[in-house]
Amino acid sequence: MRVGDIDPIVLPAPSRILGALWDFRATALGHAATTMTEAIVGFATAVGLGIAAAIVMDRVRPIRTALYPLLVGSQTIPIVAIAPLLVIWFGFGLAPKIVVIVLVTFFPIVVALLDAFAATSPEATDLLRTLGASERQAFHLLRWPAALPALFTGLRISVPYAIIGAVFAEYVGAVGGLGIWMQISQNAFRTDLVFGAVLIVTVLSVACFLLVGVAERLLIPWHRGRRGARDS
Repeated sequence: MRVGDIDPIVLPAPSRILGALWDFRATALGHAATTMTEAIVGFATAVGLGIAAAIVMDRVRPIRTALYPLLVGSQTIPIVAIAPLLVIWFGFGLAPKIVVIVLVTFFPIVVALLDAFAATSPEATDLLRTLGASERQAFHLLRWPAALPALFTGLRISVPYAIIGAVFAEYVGAVGGLGIWMQISQNAFRTDLVFGAVLIVTVLSVACFLLVGVAERLLIPWHRGRRGARDS
């Protein structure tokens, strides 16, 4: 359905966007693969660092007191300002993309885990200690399993930002990826390809969000069953 006489350069029709994506499908797939690679590596790095930081901050109170304000302060860093500096420091390769992705996804993971560790049942902890469990055993048997639902909540929140962060980092400086493809298409007045790239970013973000949900159901099926019983 077409409404009005709008210049396709200003606002292309959905059919024109899909047609342009089909015509440039090989290029689109190549740039999408580059962006997904960056997002996966950056997000995996953020997850590993986030879990490690949350465990250390939970176990060592002085470290939490010292690092938590810095963690909050990291979210005030304007990515728009620091991303060009990262390109200058690390070049056009993978490193600046990973740094940007970690900066935008690290915080929800750490905060979700810290809150989950703090919410562990004191009665269950006391019971394990009464049975002779060490701090390490109590963590592996109680605190870590109890924190997994919160961890996946943090992952669901942060994983779309991994895609967006990768695209933004590419937009600042890259040799491949959806971000630089958007910029090239914009400079060539190919608005249809710009919208096509946006569509691909949206699809990838939703797909990653759903994949995290699938992983949650596979890894902690007991939580889904308990949540279903509570809802009913």
